[in-house]
Amino acid sequence: MSRFVRWTAAVAAAVLLAGCGGGSSGGDEDEGKGGSGAPATSPAATSADLPSSLTSQKLDWGRCKGTADTAAPGGDWQCATLKVPLDWAHPDGATIGLALIRTRATGSDRIGSLLFNFGGPGGSGVSTMPYYAATVSQLRERYDLVSWDPRGVGASEGIRCRSDRDIRAAETIDATPDTPAEEKAYFQDAADFGKGCERAAGTLMAHVSTTDTARDMDLMRQVLGDTTMHYFGISYGTELGGVYAHLFPKNVGRTVLDAVVDPAADSVGHAENQARGFQRALDDYLKSTGQDPKQGSQKIAALLKRIDAEPLSTSSGRKLTQSLAVTGIVLPLYSKASWPTLTSALKSAEEGDGSGLLSLADNYNERDSSGHYGTTAHAQRVISCLDDKQRPTLAETKKLLPEFERISPVFGDFLGWDTAGWCHDWPVAGQYDTPEVGAPGAAPILLVGNTGDPATPYEGARRMADELGKDVGVELTWKGEGHGAYGNGSDCVDSTVNAYLLDGTVPKDGKVCS
Repeated sequence: MSRFVRWTAAVAAAVLLAGCGGGSSGGDEDEGKGGSGAPATSPAATSADLPSSLTSQKLDWGRCKGTADTAAPGGDWQCATLKVPLDWAHPDGATIGLALIRTRATGSDRIGSLLFNFGGPGGSGVSTMPYYAATVSQLRERYDLVSWDPRGVGASEGIRCRSDRDIRAAETIDATPDTPAEEKAYFQDAADFGKGCERAAGTLMAHVSTTDTARDMDLMRQVLGDTTMHYFGISYGTELGGVYAHLFPKNVGRTVLDAVVDPAADSVGHAENQARGFQRALDDYLKSTGQDPKQGSQKIAALLKRIDAEPLSTSSGRKLTQSLAVTGIVLPLYSKASWPTLTSALKSAEEGDGSGLLSLADNYNERDSSGHYGTTAHAQRVISCLDDKQRPTLAETKKLLPEFERISPVFGDFLGWDTAGWCHDWPVAGQYDTPEVGAPGAAPILLVGNTGDPATPYEGARRMADELGKDVGVELTWKGEGHGAYGNGSDCVDSTVNAYLLDGTVPKDGKVCS
């Protein structure tokens, strides 16, 4: 099962965009202490230390070739490759190429570039940006809209850790093992995945962290010709934005962080946050269908147990396992517009047909009709396991499970086991327990929190504001549903964000949009 602990705007982006004319979001994520780990494994070069071969490079913008994404609405897309150091501690050494995409500002009063990260980690900005352009069309009047595939992602040295055949085989692994044999298979699969990533990535595997990408962003800013970094980060992109602000506080321009990751939570804390967030979203969904949330959740949990004992048949001939069923339930919780689809899929599953939930799980897992899988989940795991230092053991996880199950009878067991399996026996050590995002002296950063967000629960926005520091984080609340707030139907949110990005109007901290 693809992990949804850090699932953010990226992959859900393709599904949600298709459902609402925009895109879907694919996140995830010691109060007020400002992070506990070093932002990098070794001293990295500052902008002043970089060779001119990097800072003075000219981007060769041209037609985007070999991708269907350029057929998306909003045309005039250009692509280029930015050269960045493989290892930021040695900027004179080997380099890698990052794939960029842009469309130019349509108005004469241009501010500069507005850089987008849609989440993941592991989401492709090159693929998502054209489809998201309609949502931010007003911003295009004064900004070049720019995004990129971060290192290890897509066209930027993208990492594929296992074949389609191996992915299909792994879908039969029980993600909530009930027996010693299932535990052994679960952890063996996790170890095999890490070994596959190591074979595929080589030396790159130790250089795809969030801090590496934040440093790439500042070089990108220089090469694009911008004095400050104007940035729109969604889901995991908010963590990336916080790390950037910490490393380069004086370079922060107009910055919006939507669907904010809690920077004070370690990997277990992120899993607990998401158990609460997805259960909260499920409760809201159940209320919308006239069901009692407690009874409705118990009914779904009982269905999942039956599927665990005997997977459901589907119209494709494949079986719906318990893990795939949970994944299928997760996806439509990212968007309220998808709730009716969840109702239909659950009804069919209760009647013995797993086709609906399997289709949703396939969308989440980027499986196309030919059986080919995308690699977002591969990059997501490689990046997050390089970031996260925490590695719970089997014994520690078993002690955590009762609390996870108390938090969520539907998702708790899966997220609890995930804390042990996600980075089990990983070939590269993690860098920190929590990211450092303190950014004293930075320009105001607008933090947008949605009270019904399942993947990055609302409370993360307040914690990000606390950690960024006094007079930096400005919180905007939307009382809504789904992952993220901007472009999801609130004129209040959209107009507030647009006023900030276009005119520099900073809203009052704590503003609420109903």
